[in-house]
Amino acid sequence: MRWLPRSLSGRLVIVFVGGLILAQVVSLSILLQDRGEFLARASGMQSVMRVVNIAQLLDSSDASERDRIIRVLRSPQLKISLQASAGRTKREMLDPSAQETVFLSMLRHKLGSDREVWVNIRARTSAMPRGAPALEHGAHRVRTEGRGGPPALVAHVRLQDGVWLSVDSTLEPQTMSWPYRALVSALVLLMAVIALAWFGVRWVTRPLKDFAQAAERLGENIDRAPLPEKGPTEVVSAARALNEMQARLSKYLSDRTRILTAMSHDLKTPITRMRLRAELLEHEVTQAKFKQDLAELEAMVSGTLDYMRGVQDGEPVRTTDINLLLKLLQTDSGELGHVVHIDGQAHSELLCRPQSLKRCLANLIENAVKYGEVAHVQITDSRQMLQIVIEDEGAGVAANELAMLFEPFYRVEGSRSRDTGGTGLGLSIARSIAVLHGGSLHAENTEHRGLRLTLRLPRASS
Repeated sequence: MRWLPRSLSGRLVIVFVGGLILAQVVSLSILLQDRGEFLARASGMQSVMRVVNIAQLLDSSDASERDRIIRVLRSPQLKISLQASAGRTKREMLDPSAQETVFLSMLRHKLGSDREVWVNIRARTSAMPRGAPALEHGAHRVRTEGRGGPPALVAHVRLQDGVWLSVDSTLEPQTMSWPYRALVSALVLLMAVIALAWFGVRWVTRPLKDFAQAAERLGENIDRAPLPEKGPTEVVSAARALNEMQARLSKYLSDRTRILTAMSHDLKTPITRMRLRAELLEHEVTQAKFKQDLAELEAMVSGTLDYMRGVQDGEPVRTTDINLLLKLLQTDSGELGHVVHIDGQAHSELLCRPQSLKRCLANLIENAVKYGEVAHVQITDSRQMLQIVIEDEGAGVAANELAMLFEPFYRVEGSRSRDTGGTGLGLSIARSIAVLHGGSLHAENTEHRGLRLTLRLPRASS
């Protein structure tokens, strides 16, 4: 699902907030239903008590006072009338509804179980004529669903003298209004939980983010500082395992580098002795072949030592003027008869390992002038990244071999130049130094079949 966020914190927040919203909607629905039933019952109780009070008042009054009392109590929401008979022949054939049964029970409870009472709930579709008998409007049950006007409770009570009292009381429409305070309270609770969920999830998942960043930096610098072992228990265990793995890898690489460096260094002594003994050979052709083999072997040993120094370099970090560094390399190449063009400049000094970076740039420029005769250096600087692009004017490299350029001891002599030597470690050393600085080195062919090497160094590298 594309709409889901990719981060763990975002997905957890969506789960928590979605579950809370669903719970709030269900709870609010139950609240509204219970509130409606309660208010309807409360409103009905008010109407029942009104009928009971009127019946008790008229029971205690004589016939001359009843008309005056009815005129005083009558209102648009309350219709009162007296009549000789109940007129319920059809009504008695109908079963009362559940709500009518409840109101009927409350009336009999208040007035006495021996009192004759019956109730009708209907929708008020039109205004009743003033003083009209209520039985004319309540003889047939009218369901309230889907009708206009508020519902009304029509109660018929037989007084002690046998006269039937008819009371038509409107149920208050505000009983169906929305509970705005409950809605505001639910909204405030929802916003508070969303904020707490957001900060809580970020607090819980922050160690995971640090863990992922540390694992990513591990491939760039095996000697980085260990990951702090803090946070939830699971994250602490993962951080401890990562730190132990880093320590084992660092020790393994250190041992391997130390062994290979010692072997390469020790090989120089027998190579020197063999070179001296080759001078004693009388056959010139054989002597030349020995010298050529020894030169290649010595170049491989020197290149291996340089590669090991590039992979594991303890040089301290300090600010360096990149423009001056490239100018020095341009001058050195010019003294050797090579052409190097520099375009652009760095806006400020770079925090780096100067000697390592100089070796990296020197290898790139040397590779360009060796295989393409001319090196074009383009500098692009920004607050986040320093980019140095070096292009040559050679024949380029086959597309299927571009990815192999940075492999140690790999050479593409057939597609570059037949007259050049080298051990195939120059670009490998350059890439190792770039990675050591937290950067990258990328190779591609230019539009003119030359090779373009792009060195990117982050400004925050150390």
